[in-house]
Amino acid sequence: MFFSIIIPLYNRPQEISELLGTLVQQTYKQFEVLVIEDGSVNRAEDIVKSYEGILGVRYFEKANEGQGFTRNFGFERAKGDYFIVFDSDCLIPANYLEIVNNSLNSNWLDAYGGPDGAHESFTPIQKAISYSMTSPFTTGGIRGNKKGIGQFHPRSFNMGISRRVWEKAGGFIITRLGEDIEYSIRIHSLGYKIGLIPEAIVYHKRRTDFLKFYKQLHFFGRARINIYKFFPSQLKLVHFFPAFATVGIIFTIIANIAQWPIALLCNVLLLVYILLIFFHSWSKNKSAKIAFLSIIAALTQLTAYGLGFMQDFWKRVVLKRP
Repeated sequence: MFFSIIIPLYNRPQEISELLGTLVQQTYKQFEVLVIEDGSVNRAEDIVKSYEGILGVRYFEKANEGQGFTRNFGFERAKGDYFIVFDSDCLIPANYLEIVNNSLNSNWLDAYGGPDGAHESFTPIQKAISYSMTSPFTTGGIRGNKKGIGQFHPRSFNMGISRRVWEKAGGFIITRLGEDIEYSIRIHSLGYKIGLIPEAIVYHKRRTDFLKFYKQLHFFGRARINIYKFFPSQLKLVHFFPAFATVGIIFTIIANIAQWPIALLCNVLLLVYILLIFFHSWSKNKSAKIAFLSIIAALTQLTAYGLGFMQDFWKRVVLKRP
């Protein structure tokens, strides 16, 4: 099978160099790489072209449209039987393509997704954020998990679709705010087989500080409402949990300030959750420092997602504004 790897790029030349360096090491060699510069000011043309002698890579430039439409640009120019999409901030294990090829040959999937993890080179904050984004005790618990709630929806940092799917379903119809989830739901609706390849892990770099992480997760919360506008039935009770948690945290703060009797119960529940995060992260990362940072990451994730979700739920669902 011949794979076409599609990588949108926006002002991240150093990241694409690291990503391409991992693709050079792939044990399975039947693939090409398409790097599409999405209107970047800080261009990576020279970096990408430095890999031309050791990697089947093609470089394109286009006006800025966002990652969804930039992937479409790549699909239209790909030569492969199967298209794989990575974010530019990923590192790919050397046996990734071999794992995917073997898995598709033994158990065909029209589209697949894989999980993400933290590389040993990541900073403690990145590892804490990675924990939060994959933990069963946060919204991350439904990502890359066979036991996730409802249909499995591949995410665009690590997903693949067959050429047949692209020819039938087309590409992304929105360019951001949940474009990958919308695409996955549409592929499902056409009757194609989608699944998780749990061994097809990528090392997904995370934000380097909690403010950037907050902004990212606030955007994710808003994206869930954007998906609702396309597929109302896909808004499940589980998607409200971060909003409930956010309201609970705000209520706990108010209860303590006002010295309400219920504040004690709220404090106990919050403390139990914090300890759960701490010890679970410690068991996973073998580091008390990362475990402590995981508490901050988890609370940031829940509140940022919850506030973004509530903001657009009020604006677009209750008030019915565009």
